[in-house]
Amino acid sequence: MKHLLASLAAAGLALCAHAPAVAQQNSDQGEARKEMRAGNVLSLREIEARILPTMRDAEYLGPAYDSTAMAYRLKFIRDGRVMFVDVDARTGRVIRRSR
Repeated sequence: MKHLLASLAAAGLALCAHAPAVAQQNSDQGEARKEMRAGNVLSLREIEARILPTMRDAEYLGPAYDSTAMAYRLKFIRDGRVMFVDVDARTGRVIRRSR
């Protein structure tokens, strides 16, 4: 019983440590929607329509939005290597590509 309680307590601590990152991600997603409705940023679909065709040889893993930078980070994988494409959410211009 003590082992079970210790395991549950450890799992709870791990979830609590992860909670701020999840809360920030949810906040950034909400901010992206708010900015898009206000006409300040392009939609994720518009960004993806511009970027995905340029990354044909890579598998798209998904997006993240940074509300502070007003930028999307699109994540790809090619030949076992993860790559990121950072895109200005206001203009759709590529800011940076990791290789």
